[in-house]
Amino acid sequence: MPSSVMPTSRQGDGQLPPAAVSAVALRKSYGDKTVLDGIDLRIPAGSVFALLGPNGAGKTTAVKILSTLITADGGQAQVAGHDVATSPDGVRAAIGVTGQFSAVDGLITGEENMLLMADLHHLSKREGRRVTAELLERFDLVDAAKKPAQSYSGGMKRRLDIAMTLVGNPRIIFLDEPTTGLDPRSRHNMWGIIRELVSDGVTVFLTTQYLDEADELADRIAVLNDGKIAAEGSAEELKRLIPGGHIRLRFTKPAVYRAAADALHGATRDDEALSLQMPSDGSQRELRSVLDWLDAAGIEADELTVHTPDLDDVFFALTGSTRSTRSTDKTDQAKEAVR
Repeated sequence: MPSSVMPTSRQGDGQLPPAAVSAVALRKSYGDKTVLDGIDLRIPAGSVFALLGPNGAGKTTAVKILSTLITADGGQAQVAGHDVATSPDGVRAAIGVTGQFSAVDGLITGEENMLLMADLHHLSKREGRRVTAELLERFDLVDAAKKPAQSYSGGMKRRLDIAMTLVGNPRIIFLDEPTTGLDPRSRHNMWGIIRELVSDGVTVFLTTQYLDEADELADRIAVLNDGKIAAEGSAEELKRLIPGGHIRLRFTKPAVYRAAADALHGATRDDEALSLQMPSDGSQRELRSVLDWLDAAGIEADELTVHTPDLDDVFFALTGSTRSTRSTDKTDQAKEAVR
């Protein structure tokens, strides 16, 4: 891919860091259904990128194209510096892929699954056993190593699946809904594994249906809807797209509350709760401004809380979904904000 289309830059000179994964105008259709409608992506090396979207939005299709499992109908993409169309072998040598459904063979042991993967990577028997032993220990599977994988719990199978993915020492890993079907404890264990991978310099491309997962793990998040990227940014940046954030001041003394309400004409009053509410994007700048105003007026609030929309709000607004407690106004305002 020409550098003029997707630049690769150096850190430390005011330019963007190198991209581990990049795509320009990526398109894919199945019959008359357009799944990806010209999406652009740029994922810095050593980061976690989360792709969110409703079921059928095209998340898995994007992963399959970038991991060379299927070809795009249009556009360009590079993974680890290799063009996915002209250098698929180079891409495959640099990546690991864990799909929604485990690739673990349940009829053989966890150790045998690992050794089989080592053979597929053409490791020597000695090296294969060394790598297998290290990864089984790293993923807390030593005690179960000699047991058939079909006897493993869901969380254990997921850990084995990722361990198998790491046999080839990939620098970029695609995790397609890696915690689907796991209990909360297993999900949190998987989050810890993902953090460890990134701390080792691995780039993680994550698709998930769990919004708290993206909020917890991702450096950047993109919301995919109707084949297009509806919005992209950090979790905090995306939350600020949605109206409804506010700062709430609560008072215990009616006289102080009335003085604050008289001085702050733009605040919404709740005389029964002795509280004032002001629109806010939740930024540090706005919070500091409110605190400075309180100090200057000689008014002390007994409680100050900042309320910002969460990723659920972002997701439902940008994808056009609705909840019984949400109005369509938020959908329209969010879509307008990213145009």
